[in-house]
Order: sequence, then C-alpha cells, then structure tokens
Amino acid sequence: MAAYSVSIGSIRHRFADLKTLLAAASPPRSGDELAGITARSAEERVAARIVLADLPLTTFLEDLVIPYEDDEITRLIVDDRDAGAFGSVAAMTVGELREWLLDDATTGEMIAALARGLMPEMAAAVSKLMRNQDLVLAARKIRVVTAFRNTLGLPGRFSTRLQPNHPRDDALGIAASTVDGILMGAGDAVIGINPVSENVGTTGDLLRLLDDIREGLSIPTQTCVLAHATTTLDLVRRGAPVDLCFQSIAGTEGTNRGFGIDLALLREAQDATMSLTRGTVGQDCMYFETGQGSCLSADSHHGVDQQTLEARAYGVARHFRPLLVNSVVGFIGPEYLYDGKQITRAALEDHFCGKLLGLPMGLDICYTNHAEADGDDMDAALTMTALAGVNFIMGVPGADDVMLGYQSTSFHDALYVRETLSLAPAPEFEQWLTEQGLWRDGKSVEPEGLTLPDRMLALANGHG
Repeated sequence: MAAYSVSIGSIRHRFADLKTLLAAASPPRSGDELAGITARSAEERVAARIVLADLPLTTFLEDLVIPYEDDEITRLIVDDRDAGAFGSVAAMTVGELREWLLDDATTGEMIAALARGLMPEMAAAVSKLMRNQDLVLAARKIRVVTAFRNTLGLPGRFSTRLQPNHPRDDALGIAASTVDGILMGAGDAVIGINPVSENVGTTGDLLRLLDDIREGLSIPTQTCVLAHATTTLDLVRRGAPVDLCFQSIAGTEGTNRGFGIDLALLREAQDATMSLTRGTVGQDCMYFETGQGSCLSADSHHGVDQQTLEARAYGVARHFRPLLVNSVVGFIGPEYLYDGKQITRAALEDHFCGKLLGLPMGLDICYTNHAEADGDDMDAALTMTALAGVNFIMGVPGADDVMLGYQSTSFHDALYVRETLSLAPAPEFEQWLTEQGLWRDGKSVEPEGLTLPDRMLALANGHG
C-alpha cells in the first residue's frame, strides 16, 4: 500500500492510500461528507484528480481498497478478472483510459471486449475524471444485450419496468396499474411488483396474478415479485411461476450480509431459477438492484467512497450474468445524494460504470420527498441517461409510487423518450403491441375500444 501526493503551488497534497485518493477525487456528495472522507477543499479535489489521472491501472491490482482476506467481494473481483482482456489497456494510466474511451476510433465492441478485464475500482476511477457529457458519450457506445422472453438492450430500443405497486398488495389495484402501463407500451423489461409482505403465500399469489395476465394475453415479457432471494428459492421449490430471481446487492461482504445474502446464496438462487427454463429467447434470469450509499447506511463502507462501492456491486452482478441491473439512484435519500445535481451525476456514473463492466444497466431515476429535487431535475436526468443509452427505466403510475412513497418516472416519461429519440420497445414486445393496436408507425397509440383492458381485469378478478 503506497501513499500518493502532488504539489500545487507551495502546497503538497498527500493521500494515504488508494481508497483515500478515490474518495478525494469524487464529485461532492452528501454521503461522502457524512462519512468524513470527501475532499476538504476544491483544490484538494483537483489535486486528487491530477494524481489519479497519472496513476497506472496496474496500481489497482496491488493496492486493494478492501483487503482480499477481509471481504468476499474483493476476492470475487480479483479472482473474476480476465487478465487477457485487461492486456489491451494494461500499460495505460487512468487518464489514458479516459482518452481511449472517448476516442472516436474506440468502438463499443472494443470496449465490450475489455469489460471483464477491468476491476470495478478502475471503472469508478475513470468516471471521476469525466464530465457529465463524457459519461454520456462513452456509455452511448456500449450495448449490453440480454434475453428471457424478449431481447433487451438492442440499438434503437428503450425499455421499461412496469411497477404496479399497491399499498395493500391488492390484486385489482395491481391489475389496474398494469393495464394503465401496458396501454402506454410499458413493461417490456419486466412487470415487477415490490410486495408489501414477504409472506411466501402472498408473494406466490402475486406471482400467479402476473403470470395469469401475461399468459392469458400472450405478452412476450417477464414478471417478477421483488421478494428476498430466500423467498424466491422457497417459491421455486413450491412450483410457483418464477421467471426472475430478484435481490438487492452491494459492494461489500458486510452490507450483503445485512441484506441476508452472500455469494453462495446468490449462486443457489440462480441455479434454482435457471432450472425452471421458463425463458423463450434466452435464460438470463437474475435481476439485481443497487444504489449509492447502501454500504454507508449499513456501516460497512470501510472508508471507501460510495460511488466506488457502487461499482464494486457491479462486480457482484457481473458474475451472475443478469437480465437486468437497476441502480435505484435517489431512493436512499438526501443523506447520501442531497439534491437533483448529485442524483443526476450519480445516475450518469452508475450507468457508465455498469455498462463499462458489461452490465445491462437500467435506472430508477427517482427522489424521496425530503430531497432537494423535483420533477424538472428528473426530466434532465432522464434525458441525459436516455441519450447515454440506458437499457430501461421505471414506469410508475403518475411517477408517484403510492406503496414505497417516493417519486420516480412514469409511463408518460417513457413515451417522451421513445418519441423524442425515435426509440422502440424490445422487438418481440413491439410486435405484440402492434398486433394489439397499441403501436403504429413507430409510436404508441390509443387502443380502439376496451377489449384488452377488460380482458386484463377479468383475468385479475379471479385473484380479487
């Protein structure tokens, strides 16, 4: 472990180790301030970025932000790295990697070939040297394609998770929100419910509700109830119609243990879900959610900045080759991302780092009601991340989740992105929408009559 330093004028700035350097180089955010690890001044932040830009990438192989023997996530990151893929950039510094990523001659295919050679900490480091527009430009080159009942992440495509949450897990309320979303072209990434209860019986009932609607209308998408992985394992054993296994994950072993998981449990859950072979065009069956600040809130951050820890969570996700990864950007609260500016920056960082590491990144562009943010901030974040090529966003009725009590993006927001940027849903889902009279000439259209909504609600009535 080495110390790093640089002089600016007569002042010598010293950083005790790599994690201290990375924290000081980070853009300001309230979580790092709360942890007491942020740069003490704007000059110190610039000094840290100067040092970081000249730092050889090979440094990250030697100066681990969390020791190998102390943390199974570090061990996974080190052991999973593809040394051959890393060879193309092994002689570069962090600053040279930034220039290479932004170079017009560097293609998305070239970046994709590098993905498994990079450690997450390298991705975090290079993002700290980038302006927002750099994060858009580099991420825009990268496509990560996954498949289950439809194909997600293709060029010219933009998908949504239809999120029909209900404060009482009421079947008809969930069905009504699902109808609302489907009629506006939402739901190709997944129709996914955050359940109020972790009860296995209730979770199973919600799964069967969604599966009956999906199967009864032959919708080419996947469904998920976002219960804990242990609940999903129990449901698989009981023969429930499980498409995807969901789990929140983080970048340290301690935080994941706080979530009630470890890597062994995730492997078991993945194997069980894959064994059902319910996919039709692919078998990518894992769905992960992450968020900057989770390790700090669990007091398991090891003095590492929250954005670097978020990138380490992507090292976990990458190992399991998921269908979907979703950074729930502003959900943890203003203690970690204070305002719209910090939330937008985090969204762009998360999307870029995830894509650079080979992940199918989506974003829940959101804020809690006590954050210094509003709908205009989310419009700006949505537009920039859509330009950056985000795989999917949330579709919440009216952008207001009445169960979780936070503000997200709506079905209308997805329509705005698709129309403004001439993007379409996943191809299989687009064909189904066209057949149902909900998509024509590259746009979402209103249905003629109420046949489809009536059929959906009729299917839900059996669960009322």
